Amino acid sequence: MSKALLICNGQNSPALLTRLAKECDFILAADAGADAALKAGLTPDAVIGDLDSASPRARKRLKNVPFIHIARQDNTDFDKALHWLCKQKFTACLVAGAAGKRMDFTVGNLLAAFAYAKRLEIAFKGEGWTIWPLTKPQRFTARKGARVSLIPLTACRGVSLKGLKYPLQNARLKAGSTMTTSNMALAENCEVSFTGGKLLLYVED
Repeated sequence: MSKALLICNGQNSPALLTRLAKECDFILAADAGADAALKAGLTPDAVIGDLDSASPRARKRLKNVPFIHIARQDNTDFDKALHWLCKQKFTACLVAGAAGKRMDFTVGNLLAAFAYAKRLEIAFKGEGWTIWPLTKPQRFTARKGARVSLIPLTACRGVSLKGLKYPLQNARLKAGSTMTTSNMALAENCEVSFTGGKLLLYVED
């Protein structure tokens, strides 16, 4: 599996970026995410976007790093980055800095990820949490006692949960239902399965 770390320009922790980089084969910065990478002491393998916000300092320090300029303005740098990773045949992506600072970008990034979730295993990472955009069943590990929430973005069919305090079996969830928020992991290995729909899976570290 070829895994990339995608660094965006939202709320970032240098310590978190350093940890995530050790898990990945490639670091891609989305425009001003290049500055976040440098702040964490990381050198991205490439920088991508419309390149209107990476600082002159980052450009100078990364003069030997490819800057992939995509001029189109009808999608975000985050969208451009995921599209490029799919074209390069990456199979997994950890996303840092896609949340915080601006709520419109936070929500937009979570929703945009679904266009790529069938080709790329995407996990949004923050300090103390992970969010997966799901279009198919997902097995995951969790700390016992960790909070786990499922947020259905569309009507979801056949939803079953294993390893959680409040199990479900073949349930139907309406879009926006809060029935599956604030569950709890009882086992290290958990599973969400469903036969149709789109879910956000939130797990506390």
